[in-house]
Formats: sequence, structure tokens, C-alpha cells
Amino acid sequence: MPVSNTAKSDLLFVAAALLAAISWMFSREAVLAMPPLLFLSLRFLLAGGVLAVFGWRQLAGLSREQLLRAARVGVVFGAGMSSWVTGLHLSSHIGEGAFIISLNVVFVPIIARLVFSEEQPVTTWVALPVAMAGLALLSLNGGFNPEAGQLFFLLAAVILAFYFTLNSRAANSNPAGRQSRRAALPVFPLTTIGLTMVGLVTLVLSFLLEPWEPTFSDFGGNLVLWIVLSAIVGTAARFFVQTWAQSLAAHSHGVVILSMEPVWVALFAAGWFGETMVLQQFAGCALILTALLVNRWHTVRALVRDLRGA
Repeated sequence: MPVSNTAKSDLLFVAAALLAAISWMFSREAVLAMPPLLFLSLRFLLAGGVLAVFGWRQLAGLSREQLLRAARVGVVFGAGMSSWVTGLHLSSHIGEGAFIISLNVVFVPIIARLVFSEEQPVTTWVALPVAMAGLALLSLNGGFNPEAGQLFFLLAAVILAFYFTLNSRAANSNPAGRQSRRAALPVFPLTTIGLTMVGLVTLVLSFLLEPWEPTFSDFGGNLVLWIVLSAIVGTAARFFVQTWAQSLAAHSHGVVILSMEPVWVALFAAGWFGETMVLQQFAGCALILTALLVNRWHTVRALVRDLRGA
């Protein structure tokens, strides 16, 4: 019995979520030893270069308009990832940060409504205050005192939601069930250009904002390992798999599956760094996870129904 594109898409999203979660560990190790924006630049330029080696024929076949479309998506991606890595550098708890970042799933339909005038179900508006309540619990520490890392994670969540929407529209010619006027961009070049643009954006920001000399003076084996693992496993493989999944089906369960990423991050962080959560943090993360599921309730029900029928 052949596997449907929707089922293939779901399996690829599971793989993308696991690759993304383990990448948090590699990235955290790296930013403890070098400037965060410089690390992200090396990571994404290396990942983009690896994909370009395998997909240069498709890259060469793109039109100027296609190149510009992919580059615009990449610039937005670069802004979001710059905020993310700054939050990772400043944060004292990466498991908590992963839940804040996951709010991008809640923000995706809001941006689709505000920017692209796409109708959204009522669950979107129910999920938003639940998510904000969870975020408030994470920020309330003797009053409203959010950490700088939490604020950068929240900014990244908003920008990455915009990126997810743009990337889906670029990779699929039938976004949100509507026929697009422009053909979908091939997965390989779209991913490659997006990663390369992140590397270029963060390279410029690092050159303007960060000192480089101490990093290159102390460039050691472990640091190289974390950069390579982040680039190959957490970037090239992860984003290619995610973009491939997005291209297979406009109505997969991808956003719900990706919303499980912070759970995996928290588990990996507990085992890797020995992180724990107090009750208030746990409650805040639980509310955010609840909001993610409420936000995609129709997809959650469809996923449960499909699993029962499998």
C-alpha cells in the first residue's frame, strides 16, 4: 500500500523536530566558547555550502526572480536566527527558551491573517491568551522581570513565524489551499539559498558587533566539532528535511509535530546539561504547549483520527 504524501510529510516533520532539538545542544556548547553571531554565521555558511555542492545544477537553473524570492525568505530567516542565537547566548535555561521559541506556531496563523488576509479558525484566538499566560509565568520572577534571553527568544518566535509562512508559500504552489500565481521553488535551492543568506546576515552583524580575535586564537577541536555538527546535523539536514516536508503537502500535521520540539529540547537539556524546572517554569511551559495544541486543534484531531485508522 503506497504511503501518501501527507504521511511522508508527517514523518519528515518528526525527523526535523528531533534534528532541531539535538541541534540546541550543539549550539549551546558552541556559544559558550565563541561569539554567538559568528558561530551562527560559520554554521549556516558551512551548511549552505554543503547543500550547494549537491544541488548546484538546480541553483544554476533558477531565474533571477526565483533567486530574489528565495533570498528575501533567507533575509527574514537570518533576522529570526540572529535573535534566536542571541537569546541562546544570554539565556540561563535553554529548555524554557525552547518553549518560548515554539510560540512561533501560535504566531504563524496570526501573521497569515494580518499579512496575507487568510481566514483563521477561532482556535487561533483562543490559543493566544493561553500562550501569553504561559509566557507570563516564565517571566514573573518577583514581579514582571523577563530575562534578556527570554525577550530575544520571543522576538525570534515572531520573526520565525513570518519566515515559516513565507517559506511555505515559496515551497508550495498551493499554500493554504489556494492556487499561487507563481510556481513553487524547488526544495534544494530554496533551502540552500535560505541557509546561505542566514550566514551572510549574521556574518555582517558579527563583524559590526562582536570581537573575533579571541575566538580564532583559541579555535580548538571541541569547538570545531560543535560547529560541524550544528552545520551538518542541525542545519543542512534539519532544514532540508523540513522544507521537503512542507513541499509535499499543504495540509499535513507539520505544525503540530514541530510544536513538540521544545519537549524534546527540555528532555535533551535535562540529560545533557542537567537542567531542571521549578513548578512555575513547568506550569508556564505546560500552558504554552497547551496553546500550541489548541491553536492547531483541527490538525490535532485529524492526526489522532489518522493514527487510529492506521
